[in-house]
Amino acid sequence: MYILGISCFYHDSAAVLLKDGEILAAVEEERFTRKKHDSAFPEQSILFCLSTAGIGLGDIDSIVFYDKPILKFDRLLETYFASAPKGLKSFLHAIPIWLKEKIYFKKMLKDGLKNISDEKKHPPVYFSEHHLSHAASAFFPSPYEDAAILCIDGVGEWASSSAWVGSKNEIKPLFEIQFPHSLGLFYSTFTGYLGFKVNSGEYKMMGLAPYGKPIYKDLILKELIALFPDGSFQLNLKYFSFTSESGMFTEDFCKLFNHTQRKSEEKLLEFHKDMAASVQAVTEEVVLHLARAVKNLSGKKNLVMAGGVALNCVANGILVKSGLFDKVWVQPASGDSGGALGCALAFYHLHLKKERVISANFQKGSMLGPSFSNEEIKKLLIKYHFSFHEFPDSSSLDEVLVKDHLVKEKVVGFFQGRMEFGPRALGCRSIIGDARDTKMQSVMNLKIKKRESFRPFAPIVLKENVEEYFDWKASDESPYMLFTAPTKSKELPATTHVDGSARLQVIDKNIHPRVHALISAFKKETGCAVLINTSFNVRGEPIVCTPFEALKCFMTTDMDTLVLENFIIAKEKQPEVVMKAKWESAYAED
Repeated sequence: MYILGISCFYHDSAAVLLKDGEILAAVEEERFTRKKHDSAFPEQSILFCLSTAGIGLGDIDSIVFYDKPILKFDRLLETYFASAPKGLKSFLHAIPIWLKEKIYFKKMLKDGLKNISDEKKHPPVYFSEHHLSHAASAFFPSPYEDAAILCIDGVGEWASSSAWVGSKNEIKPLFEIQFPHSLGLFYSTFTGYLGFKVNSGEYKMMGLAPYGKPIYKDLILKELIALFPDGSFQLNLKYFSFTSESGMFTEDFCKLFNHTQRKSEEKLLEFHKDMAASVQAVTEEVVLHLARAVKNLSGKKNLVMAGGVALNCVANGILVKSGLFDKVWVQPASGDSGGALGCALAFYHLHLKKERVISANFQKGSMLGPSFSNEEIKKLLIKYHFSFHEFPDSSSLDEVLVKDHLVKEKVVGFFQGRMEFGPRALGCRSIIGDARDTKMQSVMNLKIKKRESFRPFAPIVLKENVEEYFDWKASDESPYMLFTAPTKSKELPATTHVDGSARLQVIDKNIHPRVHALISAFKKETGCAVLINTSFNVRGEPIVCTPFEALKCFMTTDMDTLVLENFIIAKEKQPEVVMKAKWESAYAED
């Protein structure tokens, strides 16, 4: 049985293919179109999923969409009518789009499917609810037979936060908080206020927070957001305008903090750093507040999470340290792209009542995207006249990579295996380096990633050595770079943030054997079981998908070395024809 899950038309479009409940393929459309957070119908993602299985669209049994558009339209209308006559301009802009495009979702989906297959009869299309898709994406791939489920994002149809309980192949709702009272929109409002791009710059505010002091926390809790004993919260709509205008905050919001909105690329003041710290502190408190409520209602020992706010790794780390739950597992594709996975799994287990396979690695390390053979890569390198060194196997490559490149403070693009599903590079489409190098963080930020100098990088560490370097238990899984923890070691300046923390990726040999082998080789040579890891892209670009995109990124940055499967390409050894080629391309602002 094949089930195709789809998310699209809002942001982070994606497609996921299940075969008898197993994940065969999962990928975001942006990786193919090179348009960050692409919201278009995921035509290329679907084609990739079908090619992975070696099937056509006619072989699919069911197609599932990740939310219910008609309920979103209901929320849109009710919100505008409740706030009228405010927001008329926004209403007049939005309604024609909804009437033309988003009400007729089935037609839009079928039109998109016609571009994939000219078969007259397409598989039946079903619709999940947004937060149910999130809940299913969190629970069914988790390694737990039963767990509490917490979903927090901007807004789905109506829900902005929801709590559920999962057991075996069932999920049942506990409570939900509805729009406009949204922790995700609260966080995004401040993201925009601080001059970052909403829906993509939230991680910048999280990275900026440790540079400031949470001096506005009490004011925010007093004026902007109220927490109630039952676990719910409410926003003070005097300060938020996303119910009536296209903007997100009111004049009263600016007056409260006595600062106007920062413009993009303007100098960051102490005020902005303190505000980021304050918003992060409030967010952490609200997440704990919700977690206590779901713990009390469910009585479960384990917690699973999804939704955009679940990507806030600092809040996740604090939640683990709180001891509220024995174990916490977060869906690595927690945003809307993960909804494509969740709706497919929800259909399989909840609608079809299929039994669930519980596995420690059901999601396969989230390595679910395209891969490329050595033969394909070699043809590409020869075509573009690259000088390269081919190795018979990965172990001999690792030895040379460590001794001749990593220990010599070189920045390495590391491209191997199947591309990761979700926003984090986990060792398949990564840029890596020596975490002991004091210059590595600034070099990667300014010369490679071309981004703000305050942005931190993550350490990848062997599971068997994690407790030596970080205040983190080896038994607390963190394969997806979704938790922060205090750094114990002083020898890791490149991955230690200004507050002494790090966003951990713990490498389990059973989940990611290729990266485990590389770090083991590095440890053998240096005694250090940690490398620095960041996504293989530059600012504003999606993570690279193909070897050609990796080569382009390599040649347009100050990266020193590129690994493409069994090949090492050293920048310093490239012939003149390669160095003088016009690799440059325009990168969009993020």
